[in-house]
Amino acid sequence: MDCIFCEIKNRKADAEILFEDENVIAFLDIQPINYGHTLVVPKNHYDNFLTIPKDELSKLMQATQFIAGAVKRSMNADGFNVVSNNGSSAGQSVYHFHFHIIPRFNKDFSLKPSFKTYSSGAMKDYANQVRTFISKYRDIYYE
Repeated sequence: MDCIFCEIKNRKADAEILFEDENVIAFLDIQPINYGHTLVVPKNHYDNFLTIPKDELSKLMQATQFIAGAVKRSMNADGFNVVSNNGSSAGQSVYHFHFHIIPRFNKDFSLKPSFKTYSSGAMKDYANQVRTFISKYRDIYYE
């Protein structure tokens, strides 16, 4: 398996490592959106958000929260985004689950999504689709 994040964790690839413990490693993104853009990565390899075990996700979230505060304060940022891209259509390019912490500054750039409007009754239909799936699989995937 060729995974740049696993190579970084194993010290076979260079990175500016900012934080490390037994479960998590965090380092600067080599293509930052803003300076200080940090990746927070579980040391164990999981493809995406849906495959990481809950206990490891909890540890990753705790580290992400701590590191986000450090990035925001040290960069004197006005705010920050915590982002996880899952699947190529969502922009995932490295298939080792991770969070991006992107320091944000007033007027740095704008995310302008194209918002949709539900037609009459469509919101209920979409909600029913999701609720049906949740009902069917809740006992299997959620404790």
